[in-house]
Amino acid sequence: MADQESASGCLNGKKEPQAFTWEVRANDRNYPLQFRKKFAFCLTKKKYADNAIKTAKYNILTFLPLNLYEQLHRMANVYFLFVILLQTFPEIATLPWYSLLLPLSILLAIRGLRDLIDDIGRHKSDRKINNRPCEILSGERFRWQKWSDIRVGDIVRLRKGNLVPADMLLLCSSEPSSLCYVETADIDGETNLKFRQALLVTHQELVSEESMAAFDGKVICEEPNSRMHSFTGTLEWRGETYSLDCERLLLRGCKIRNTDICYGLVIYAGFDSKIMRNCGKIKRKKTKLDHMMDRIVIIIFLMLLVTSLCLAIASGFWARSFQQKHSYLSSLYEHTTPVKQAFFNFWGFTILLSIIIPMSMYITFEFIYLVNSCFINWDLEMYYATKDIPAQARSTSLNDQLGQVEYIFSDKTGTLTQNILSFKKCCINGTIYGMGTGHENRQPSGSQLPWSQRAEKKMEFHDPELLQAVQRDTDPVLREFLRLLALCHTVMVEENDHHLIYQAASPDEEALVLAARNLGYIFLARTQDTITISELGVKRTYQVLAMLDFNSDRKRMSILVRDPEGTIRLYTKGADTVILERLHRRGPTETITEVALDHFAAETLRTLCVASKVVSEADYSMWSRRYHEASVLLQDRAQELDKLYEEMEQNLQLLGATAIEDKLQDGVPETIQLLKLGNIKVWVLTGDKQETAMNIGYACKLLTDDMEILEEKEISEILEAYWVSNNNLSGTGDALCSGHLFQQCPEASHHKKRALIIHGDFLDKILHTGEVMKKGTERMGQGSACFKATGSLEQGSLVQKAFVGLATSCQAVICCRVTPKQKSLIVQLVKKHKNAITLAIGDGANDVNMIKTADIGVGISGLEGMQAVQCSDYALAQFRYLQRLLLVHGRWAYLRICKFLRYFFYKTFAGLMAQVWFAFHNGFTAQPLYEGWFLAFYNVFYTIYPVLSMGLLEQDVSAKKSLEFPELYVIGQQDELFNYRTFAVTLLHGVSTSLASFYIALWAFEDRVGSNVVGDYESFAVTVATSAFLSVIMEIIMDTKFWTVLSFLMVMASVLLFCVFSFLTQSFSAFRLAPAVFRFPDASKNALTDPYVLLIVLLSLVVNTVPSLAIRFYRTVMGKTTIQQKKLSSPGAGSEEALRSHADTWPCLEGGCSPNVPNLSAEDPLEDKAATRRGSFHRRSSYAFSHHEGYAGLITRGDSLRVKGAQSPILSVLRQEAPASSSLLVPSA
Repeated sequence: MADQESASGCLNGKKEPQAFTWEVRANDRNYPLQFRKKFAFCLTKKKYADNAIKTAKYNILTFLPLNLYEQLHRMANVYFLFVILLQTFPEIATLPWYSLLLPLSILLAIRGLRDLIDDIGRHKSDRKINNRPCEILSGERFRWQKWSDIRVGDIVRLRKGNLVPADMLLLCSSEPSSLCYVETADIDGETNLKFRQALLVTHQELVSEESMAAFDGKVICEEPNSRMHSFTGTLEWRGETYSLDCERLLLRGCKIRNTDICYGLVIYAGFDSKIMRNCGKIKRKKTKLDHMMDRIVIIIFLMLLVTSLCLAIASGFWARSFQQKHSYLSSLYEHTTPVKQAFFNFWGFTILLSIIIPMSMYITFEFIYLVNSCFINWDLEMYYATKDIPAQARSTSLNDQLGQVEYIFSDKTGTLTQNILSFKKCCINGTIYGMGTGHENRQPSGSQLPWSQRAEKKMEFHDPELLQAVQRDTDPVLREFLRLLALCHTVMVEENDHHLIYQAASPDEEALVLAARNLGYIFLARTQDTITISELGVKRTYQVLAMLDFNSDRKRMSILVRDPEGTIRLYTKGADTVILERLHRRGPTETITEVALDHFAAETLRTLCVASKVVSEADYSMWSRRYHEASVLLQDRAQELDKLYEEMEQNLQLLGATAIEDKLQDGVPETIQLLKLGNIKVWVLTGDKQETAMNIGYACKLLTDDMEILEEKEISEILEAYWVSNNNLSGTGDALCSGHLFQQCPEASHHKKRALIIHGDFLDKILHTGEVMKKGTERMGQGSACFKATGSLEQGSLVQKAFVGLATSCQAVICCRVTPKQKSLIVQLVKKHKNAITLAIGDGANDVNMIKTADIGVGISGLEGMQAVQCSDYALAQFRYLQRLLLVHGRWAYLRICKFLRYFFYKTFAGLMAQVWFAFHNGFTAQPLYEGWFLAFYNVFYTIYPVLSMGLLEQDVSAKKSLEFPELYVIGQQDELFNYRTFAVTLLHGVSTSLASFYIALWAFEDRVGSNVVGDYESFAVTVATSAFLSVIMEIIMDTKFWTVLSFLMVMASVLLFCVFSFLTQSFSAFRLAPAVFRFPDASKNALTDPYVLLIVLLSLVVNTVPSLAIRFYRTVMGKTTIQQKKLSSPGAGSEEALRSHADTWPCLEGGCSPNVPNLSAEDPLEDKAATRRGSFHRRSSYAFSHHEGYAGLITRGDSLRVKGAQSPILSVLRQEAPASSSLLVPSA
């Protein structure tokens, strides 16, 4: 609701004031019950949601009607139901109606059971979440209850490590100044700590359970919405009003860290919470082939009706002509007319030809999907042994779509990366240390270092030469470098069992402090105005004079300290672009450091420079006085402080540079390279900051140094230019195309690689209102013409279409600081405007909406829980397994399903279209040509097994070659193996086979009497049936490329079953038992033992087979390219040079002959392409850009620090409660 209001306000050129209509009264559960809202017609329901969530679709009452309703959206099911209804009329029925209802019921039951199993899993997940324990204030005591028992207005107590069960206003905590540290990995993907702080009044007043129970404050705030990073409201208590913002709010899904206990007032519960507002709804996903099959069923049904109508009209004319010629039989036609006969024949033909779309095809369809899903589950190449996690196909109906993906939308944290930052290299006074510098093989002088007991055991950084230099302690620059790492930060420390535990606002800072600790400079403690460190075993305390904190504009932080000797020193760290320009001088050491920075950047490490200087007492006294004056200003305080910071941070001496690795998961760069070669575009959608995301983009080779980066300014210019030109032309958007967009940019060139980097705030304007374009056109004087009220929505759609056109024309797209809902909207835009198959992959709750929205959702079993896996279609343990899922299993599944469909339609038309030709020779009556048992068994036993083996086991190339040549994947993206043209060719092929089988037999049977055959109708039917059956089997044999023992057995089983059932159903014994059911006594025995009939069958087989063999032979000899070869040799299909070298080894993959796999080169064609040169100066220092504004303000105010001897009143209350509460049993989840 709030989103729609804000969007409409922007479209009209003004922002409407927000209405604060959400009221919450503390400790009053009944207060929200008075509020109701409309939801359908005049019906109302509770306005405030309970905290119980329900993501399942069905319950006991709704499963049957709702599931049947969903299944009847498939055109095939509607078609089958229509045929069954026709069979209920005895005048036109050819089979009992219940004989058709049974297979339809089986089909609906199989699909319904699959949906039920999926929904039971969702019910289990819901129960697990709703039954999590929590402490809710009930009366004057906190009692253990379930999450589902929480209501708006409740006060909840949370402890360290707890997940926040609802969106809550932080009232107080056990930390100083009621700080509360939270981890928001499930919301924005960031694992570093963030802090929230309670209001001063609640911190001071709510110090006991009695005061909590007496708290009756009233919160008035905005309605529930999906904006994760904003909140506005007020607290009214004791006649005073206090403002509230997002810094006071604990969001559902956050985890309490480094805070023993905290209390919160529930503001939004259940589906009203922000994370649930971003989760989206469960959508039924259908594949491209499913949609195509629905349309093909309609086409076939219309063809069937037209054919039946034509045959019925012909039967009417034939009946009238027959009655005129044979008037002596007029008594037989007293109760009928030619028109009446034509009417009944129309429905008779409709029923007779209805088996052209057999139900067995859909049942077999489901079986093939199930088995191919099992192949994914059983694939040991996608099994992650470290954590014992196999790949899992949670959906069994999307396998073929895995072979058609064009866009992958990936989360960053936990999906591409491991959430682990490690100190890898450094450059100190012109010397580079770390792995790969040649120092690793040297042995340190001492095996046991004096500070090794406190060293980090898992630290990967190891350089013996640096350790020796530290032990010698003769290099003052090295000493200052390590001292800076131990002093210049906002990390807080606590000691637990003689172990130091660091709490950092950024994982980068923690990595630097740990590196200093490993090298003997150990951060021990801090107070409001001191920092204590251990330098090579000697404890030293520094007086903190000022902390110049980081922000995104300064891109650096500094600390001003007085050392124990009384010297004042400034230590600064930050981006090289800001540190290098503030140096006192630039000499050889600085030049070497710049070269080292380039090398670090080339290895995609996160870099920053460190520098220091000595400050005189006089300079500090003057600066300190001005600093104090600026810090108490009421206006322009931040600007004045920035000026003073800038003044102090001049004439620095460079100490060196650091390099931190944000560890990628194994195989991520190689996987992205393979996917790009397969014409799959990878977009990274992350809640992290821009420079962090860009750094990972370079690390995983999604971005390269030869790419032109389009950021918000360039994007605005291109889209604004398009906006103006489009409105000057027509205003209809017909002129939009990617080429037209690029013409707006003067430097555009289609030969230049581009990457698009966009921020969430900018993206929000494009997604909702087109506000960016509006401002641009207003500046150019076009605003009045472009933004009429009637056309605003259309113009907004044009902006979105223009943006998608621009983004999809780029080689890489990175969206940073995006909310879960924005991730979903981006996926929707690409699906809407590009009509492409999308895949979303992520590992946290913030990725759930994106996973649900994409055509295929893949969940990573990562560090952020199992929320993404529970909502996904496929679950993997590592991102690298995606290449095998798509390029092997996806491509194979698409190939198998397409071949299955082609040959199922072919065999159906080839075997059953003879009914139509027979009508021309039996007076256009609806008399069946074949025996009823042949019609019943044709699609169930006789021809199903070879087609089934093709759908289960077919391969054109091996898994190894599929990965070596990812360009083969393009076939699925362009729907080459099954489309309307393929269907038309299959239809003509089947019709030609049926024509040959029928008319060759008809020609041979004219005036022919053999030793056993008398030219009768039964023998003729058997001959046509045998000819069509063997022709179908031979065609499948010729087109099967991957033969296994099972494939061979399937073919043999079909032939064997045809012979056995033919003789059993046509035996005299069966005829004597039920003559009305078994109407062809000894027909097969008499016909198929006659040499003449066997020659007819052989002739039909040759006539039907020779054209297919000739086409395959022609393609082989003349070198006609197949679809795969075209993709391999096309200029846009990845590595052209590597593919040309292999072009002659791929003869006719689609034409029938096997690929010459043994002759393929074993060299990896990706080796040369994966190597990229870096060194762009503008993209160093990713660390500094991505660093959060730290805790400097909290530290200097003393808010985050405990006073020795002091104790939190909340903690003291807890300790008093401990004996009483220890007997309480925590309910299990």
